[in-house]
Amino acid sequence: MATKKNKKNTSNSTIAQNRRARHDYFLEDKFEAGIVLEGWEVKSLRDGRLQLNESYVDLDRGEAWLYGAHISPMLSASTHIHPDNIRRRKLLLNRVELNRLVGAVDRKGYTIVPVVMYWKKGRAKLEIALAKGKQQHDKRASAKDKDWAREKSRIFRNK
Repeated sequence: MATKKNKKNTSNSTIAQNRRARHDYFLEDKFEAGIVLEGWEVKSLRDGRLQLNESYVDLDRGEAWLYGAHISPMLSASTHIHPDNIRRRKLLLNRVELNRLVGAVDRKGYTIVPVVMYWKKGRAKLEIALAKGKQQHDKRASAKDKDWAREKSRIFRNK
């Protein structure tokens, strides 16, 4: 008798989210990027030790780099490795995607923010987005719209 293989839950594939990005920016185009990691970083990511709150993406010499992402090392890390928590990490994107990002950042004044990091087929992927900054009145308007949508769904649910 054959046994069934256990399928992994896809909803548990998220490692970390940058909720602040949705609050501070209008997110427009999204891209999926691979990320170059060291072995201890992968182990820490599997343990959920990542913070994307203060991180950002910068383009340097035609390559995309992630700055400020804090990966806490595990206590059981190797003794001969001295981990750097917030080192810059290279993002892996196609040349076409990189050209689009460079054009939007240089010509149109966009910024690139990391939105979420997740597992996909055993590899860590980072979703980045082209973003325009929100001003204070934009933040208030989006909070008002969100509250109204919540209230509207509550009214329809009770009727």
